[in-house]
This record gives sequence, structure tokens and C-alpha cells, in this order.
Amino acid sequence: MLEKTTRMNYLYDFYQALLTPKQQSYMSLYYLDDYSLGEIAEEYNVSRQAVYDNIKRTEAMLEEYEEKLLLLEKFQERKALIERMKECLNGQQDHQTLSDYVAAIEKLD
Repeated sequence: MLEKTTRMNYLYDFYQALLTPKQQSYMSLYYLDDYSLGEIAEEYNVSRQAVYDNIKRTEAMLEEYEEKLLLLEKFQERKALIERMKECLNGQQDHQTLSDYVAAIEKLD
């Protein structure tokens, strides 16, 4: 569950501008503020089922955006490459290895 929450938080960070204000609010309350479905339903004066359905649809939309745009995947790849570069610098690796990592990062963009 924690892995899904982390993934949804990342997807929300990347794609929140593509969501409606209501979707943004529900997702923010549910994933960032740790509200329960019931608490969100009470705050918006809707049924718990309506909140659940909205969150599930929004999760699916975020996954579709990621499938098409790959912002999270590229972010994770870039982060891993930067970490390898740091390790190379600490280990005094050759310049070719570092150049290869820089080229890989440039290719992501």
C-alpha cells in the first residue's frame, strides 16, 4: 500500500495541473493529507461511494498520463543516473564513464 501511495503522490505531483479542481482536492486530501473516504465525503457533502469512484477514476487517469508522457519514469531514470554519477565521482572513475551517464541523461529529455 505504501508503494502505491508513493507512486500516486509522484503522479499527482507531475500531472495535477491536468486534473479538475475537484479531482485535485480529493486526491490531495486522500493521498497527501491522509483523509479517509468518509471524511472527504463529509467535507464535500457527497456519498463515500462518490468519493471512492472519483479517486479511482482519477488514479486511472494519472496512470494513463504516465503511460503516454512518462514523466515519472524519466524522473526515476534521471535520479538513478545522477546517483551513479556521484558514485563515479567518489570512486574517481574515468571521464568516459561520466560522459556516458551525462549522455544518457541528455537522451531522457
